Amino acid sequence: MPAFSLGQTLWRTFNRVIRDWFLVGMLGAVALASQFPGLGKSGGLLHIDQVTDVGIALVFFLHGLGLSLTSLRDGLMRWRVHVLVQLFTFAVFPLLWWLANAALGDRVSPGLVLGFCYLCALPSTISSSVAMTGLARGNVPAAIFNATLSTLLGIVMTPLLIALLLGSVTMGGSGGHTQSLAEASLAIARLLLLPLVVGMALRPVLHKWHVRFKRYTNLLDRFVILLLVFGAFCDSVASGVWRDQGLEVLAQTLAGVAVLLAIVLALTTWTARRLGFATEDEITAVFCGSKKTLASGVPMAKLLFGAHPALGLIVLPIMLYHQLQLFVCSVLASRYGAREG
Repeated sequence: MPAFSLGQTLWRTFNRVIRDWFLVGMLGAVALASQFPGLGKSGGLLHIDQVTDVGIALVFFLHGLGLSLTSLRDGLMRWRVHVLVQLFTFAVFPLLWWLANAALGDRVSPGLVLGFCYLCALPSTISSSVAMTGLARGNVPAAIFNATLSTLLGIVMTPLLIALLLGSVTMGGSGGHTQSLAEASLAIARLLLLPLVVGMALRPVLHKWHVRFKRYTNLLDRFVILLLVFGAFCDSVASGVWRDQGLEVLAQTLAGVAVLLAIVLALTTWTARRLGFATEDEITAVFCGSKKTLASGVPMAKLLFGAHPALGLIVLPIMLYHQLQLFVCSVLASRYGAREG
């Protein structure tokens, strides 16, 4: 792609990102929590901790309504793509964290170390993986299957990986007690998997309604995430996270997620080409294998680390990684699409 066309693509993508109300909303939630932590902290004036569980369950019920079993079946046969994506999601990412922690862990605050561990243990995301794969003219059915499989595996794999890498003592529920791996997985399954399965079961009955009001259900999805982000940072600010860390933690986090994303994008591309994948399968591997979910990540963080005083730091890496992956993958999707056009 000529430099001028690449520059245009970067500029259009940048404009799209800065106009994204959701990004502005997340920044606003962090700023508001920093000024008025008493509003949203656990037991605070707004009682956010008591209403978000209902919102989380509703969001994943709506996700279930949007999952097509036909699309999942169509994508099932590309087994090499599936193996590669899941290995990157649940093996390569944690390995990269382990190497980075061994080299730099003593220079980073413990809360941020846990945040990056959590980021690397998360499953892939469904919506943006499929959207980017479609924009790049990749294998969309395989992307749908991979992203959905990753979400389901994450219910067990995310707490398991955290327990293996850091120990189950780091996991604490909202009641303040330490959770075992089994308790953490059951809590996630109850609040995320059960509504998802119910939504899939009711899809034949409610699918038309869901399509009709999809614009509003998407807004609900993001609104619940904003509430969770606000509540998480209210708890952390009330515990002194900014007083103890300052702006240095933001710079460390942004640098860390940028390096992580660059490494994973390079590795997924190189591996797919070494394995001789067709271009459409390479696209699926790159976009699904490099993504991490914010939609599941923030609710899971509340379940796994609800009583942790550094909850805001724990979700900070996935918040920044989410925005960066959208920006970078939008550029890559446009380049792939132009090459295939």
